[in-house]
Amino acid sequence: MNGFFTGVRFLFRGIGFWGKRPAVMLLGAIPALIASVLLLSAMVVLIVNIDDVSAWLTGFADGWNETVRTSLQVVAGVLTVVLSGWLSTLLFVGLTLTIGDPFYEAINRRVEAEYGPVKEDERGVMTGILHAAGDALRLLATSIVLGVLLFAIGLIPIVGTVIAIVLGAFIGGWFLAVEVMSYPFNRRAVRYREYRKLLKKRRSTTYGFGVAIFLLFLIPLGAVLVMPAAVAGGTLLAREVLGEVN
Repeated sequence: MNGFFTGVRFLFRGIGFWGKRPAVMLLGAIPALIASVLLLSAMVVLIVNIDDVSAWLTGFADGWNETVRTSLQVVAGVLTVVLSGWLSTLLFVGLTLTIGDPFYEAINRRVEAEYGPVKEDERGVMTGILHAAGDALRLLATSIVLGVLLFAIGLIPIVGTVIAIVLGAFIGGWFLAVEVMSYPFNRRAVRYREYRKLLKKRRSTTYGFGVAIFLLFLIPLGAVLVMPAAVAGGTLLAREVLGEVN
């Protein structure tokens, strides 16, 4: 638990940069706002059509008792909305980082500048972009597979929904942490497979950092304000994982 709360503290240290560097943090909130509007629009479309979606998902139960079929459709509809929201949270980070790459790069550099120079990756810019894109696609593919599994778990009566929500918070938190820490690691030519192994050695801290982000994202407009702070806090956490002084 100490490690978990250490991760939470890293996020709040990132939030502290709103007071230290308000201008650059405000710029980081703009792409987060754009991504939020896009994903919220998609969620509204899904909710408006949720009856048709849940009926399609439970098509195998067309011949079942009407009460059982209706109950199953309700559960499927609720889980679809919840898991779509979960996936949207993960997509939000990837989409926001893509839209606001220069802003989040600037936040990362401002944070790093306070603690000394960084030996950066000397490979070309395009190579770095391709690596970052590959990392994002890998995370997206994994999250979709896990989303389907969480959906299946959620169909288990009573306990399934609770288990799916708790697992969703921790799994989602892990992916969020990995994504927002991509800047400091990629600047040092530490790629996805390598820094994932490093983070597993600090698993509880990474979970604490990521779950805190995930929960704050659930607050209205929380994602817009927390996203720049997550990049700042992730930079500090990545530095500590790499054994650098903060």
